[in-house]
Amino acid sequence: MALKQSLQQRLLQKLSPQQIQLMKMLQLPTLELEKRIKEELELNPALDEGEEQNLEISDENSEAVNEKREEFNYQDYINDETPYYKTQSNNSNKDFDENQTPLSVGDSFSEKLVSQISLKIKNEKHQVIAEHIIGNLDESGYLRRDLFNIVDDLAFSQNIFTTEEELLVVLLEVQELDPPGIGARNLKECLLIQLRKKKKTISTKTAEVILEKCFDSFLKKHFNKIEKKLDIDTIAIKQAMSEIVKLNPKPGNSLIDTSKSIHQITPDFTIFENDGEISVELNQRNAPQLRVSRDYVEMIKGYDQTPKNKRNKEAVLFIKQKVDAAKWFIEAVKQRQNTLLVTINAIIKFQKKFFLTGDEKNLKPMILKDIAMMVDMDISTISRVANSKHVATPYGIFLLKYFFSESLTKESGEEVSTREVKTILNEAISNEDKSRPLTDEKLAALLKTEGYLIARRTVAKYREQLNIPVARLRKQLI
Repeated sequence: MALKQSLQQRLLQKLSPQQIQLMKMLQLPTLELEKRIKEELELNPALDEGEEQNLEISDENSEAVNEKREEFNYQDYINDETPYYKTQSNNSNKDFDENQTPLSVGDSFSEKLVSQISLKIKNEKHQVIAEHIIGNLDESGYLRRDLFNIVDDLAFSQNIFTTEEELLVVLLEVQELDPPGIGARNLKECLLIQLRKKKKTISTKTAEVILEKCFDSFLKKHFNKIEKKLDIDTIAIKQAMSEIVKLNPKPGNSLIDTSKSIHQITPDFTIFENDGEISVELNQRNAPQLRVSRDYVEMIKGYDQTPKNKRNKEAVLFIKQKVDAAKWFIEAVKQRQNTLLVTINAIIKFQKKFFLTGDEKNLKPMILKDIAMMVDMDISTISRVANSKHVATPYGIFLLKYFFSESLTKESGEEVSTREVKTILNEAISNEDKSRPLTDEKLAALLKTEGYLIARRTVAKYREQLNIPVARLRKQLI
C-alpha cells in the first residue's frame, strides 16, 4: 500500500495547563488549599507571603539590588545534585534548650496479637504458624484466606511444612486471643466464639442453638421459622436476641486506634442570619496573603541593565518564569475565592427560605444547571465548587451538595424537593411499630395520602439512599 501525504485542518478545543490547574484548585476544600499554597511557597522562591508592595526600584536600594544579582546563580538553584548534608545545619547554641514533646506510638493490631501468642503457645513451629495467621487477618479481625492456601504459603515463603489439620489446631489457639472473635472465618463463627466465652445462662445457650441451627433465619429475622424449628416461644427468642446484639461483629476494630480515623470538618463558608438578612464569609483564616517577591522583580530589572550575554539571558529567563508562575498562582487563588463567593451567594438566594428557618421542608428543588444559569458559568464549574465543600449555618454544618436535589410534582401540581419526601419517609419509619414495620407499599400509600404520587420502586430507591433496610430487617421483638 502506497504512503500518501495529506493536509487536514481540524478545530480542537484544549485547556491550557494553567486552566487545568485552576480547575483543580477550584475543587479543593479549604484545608487542601492551605497545603497547596504551602507547597507552592516552597517550590517557587518568587512567591512570598504578605501584602503587595510597590515594585518600583528607588536609587536608595539599587546598590543592594546589584549585590543580590551578583550573588544569585540560577544554576545553583535548579541543580538537583546537591548533597543532602549540605542543606542541613547541626549548629546549636549551648544556651538554647530545645524542648521536644515525645510522641507516644502504640502497638499495631498485629503486634498486640503476636505479644499474646508468645505467652500462650510454647511450640516454636506453632508460634510461627500463628504469627502467619495473624498476618493474614483483615482489619475486622477475620481470616478470609482458606487454610489450604495458607499451607502452601508457609511452604513457599517460610519453608514450613504443615497440614490443614495442624493449621486448624493453631487457628483454634489464635481464636482464644483477646478480643473474643479474633481469627473467625465468617460471621457465624465469630459470634459463636464470643458466646462460648460468656457466662453460661439459658439465654446464651439458646442464642448458641439459634446461631448453629437457624443462622439464615436469624439473619433474615424470620422469627416464626425459628420458633417452629426449635419449639421455643417468643420470650425465649427475645432474650437470646438481646445476648446476640451485645456481640461485636467486627472484633478487630476494637484493637485499632479509632482516634486516627476521626476527621475534623473545616467549613469553607460560614453563613450568618441577622433580622432576616443573610451574610456569608469565605473561610481563609489559615491561607496567607500572597505577593510576588520584590527581590526577584528587582533582579530582573537589574539584569536588564547589564551587558547581554548567554549567561544573563538564561538567568533572566529562569527568573521571569518563576515570577510569571507566582503572578499566575496569586491570580488563580483570587479567582477561586471570587468564584466560590459568587456561587454560594446564588445558592443562598435560591434557598433563602431554608437558611432563615432551617426546616428541610423549605428546601426548593435545585440542580447544578439552576445555579450555573444564575451566575453565568458552566455546569462543570459549579460541580467543582460544590465538590467536598462544607458550609456552616446556624442550624449545623452541611455539605454544599446537600442543597442540590431533584424536583418532584405533587398531586396539586406543586414542585417540591425530593429531600422533603425523604424527610417524611425518615419520620414515618422512625415512628413505625417495630414489631410490624412499614413495607415499601405501605410507605407509598402513606405518601399518597400526603399528596405525593410515588411508585413503590421509587420509595425503595429513596429508602436505600437513606441507608434504611427493608421492613423485614427492621422488625424487632417487643
